[in-house]
Amino acid sequence: MNGRSLCLAFVMDPIQSVSIREDTTFVLMLEAQRRGHAVWYVDPSDLCVLGGRPAARATRVTLRRVEGDHFSLGETRTLVLDEEVDVALQRVDPPVDADYVVATQILGLCERTLVLNRPAGILAHNEKLFALEFRDLMPETIVTRQRDTLLDFMRELGGEMILKPLDGRGGEGIFHLHKDDRNLYSTIEQSTRFGTRPVMAQRYLPEIRQGDKRILLLEGEALGALLRIPSHEETRANLHVGGSAARAELSAADRSIVERIGPELRREGLFFVGIDVIGDRLTEINVTSPTGMQEIDALDRVRLEEQVIGRLEERVAERS
Repeated sequence: MNGRSLCLAFVMDPIQSVSIREDTTFVLMLEAQRRGHAVWYVDPSDLCVLGGRPAARATRVTLRRVEGDHFSLGETRTLVLDEEVDVALQRVDPPVDADYVVATQILGLCERTLVLNRPAGILAHNEKLFALEFRDLMPETIVTRQRDTLLDFMRELGGEMILKPLDGRGGEGIFHLHKDDRNLYSTIEQSTRFGTRPVMAQRYLPEIRQGDKRILLLEGEALGALLRIPSHEETRANLHVGGSAARAELSAADRSIVERIGPELRREGLFFVGIDVIGDRLTEINVTSPTGMQEIDALDRVRLEEQVIGRLEERVAERS
């Protein structure tokens, strides 16, 4: 590490449930620790405002890659973020519900602490809807809560489509619908909560059988990629529902997508992002807690976390 030891606060889901083999937050914490930085764990519910200043009830942690014994808890105390924390990393998984919004808005009150990703950028960009800012890069897509509109769209597409919730994660609530499915109407009713919640519908891309490519971006530039290949029983390629990980090279289409969206990510302060590409079509832009780093590390024999924490150190130094 170049420069001084930093104080890093990781605002994240329960540290007890972290997967040491799969979790991206875990390897970022490990790398920060390896470089001599102080690593603090913050449950998002423990963010607060005291005396007009953003603060957090935080616990110092020590990490190790040991299954079932991957962390030790140290001192717990309230940190005034702008006085005591150099970097706060917002790594809470969706959904972006009311609690998530409040936690992110509190982090947005920080003036000196570097918050990554930038809270205003996260709150401004739903992970499904953000991609529609680049709709020419996407498969045909609509967003509606109207059953008949969804059925008309599916007919226009030839009788099948993908349906997904706007606030899902990890493939939750995604359906591959066919016109002859006797559960079609029921599935749409449940997904839209009987017409009270909008959903996203997209053209089904048969290229999904070759894999859904996750590309990680650091400050708008490609950092690494992997291919998530669905099992024979699934349309979804997410690893936790049975998808398998394979090495992936960036194609010319992938690089063109990255070049298009990179400047917008930088403008919005979205430091670390994951995008999903099927065939040559952009499907999602993940800005909350993108994953896939450990799988890319293993497949490509790299340590992407070194680049992320290294750039984080540079960002702090630039602000000093």
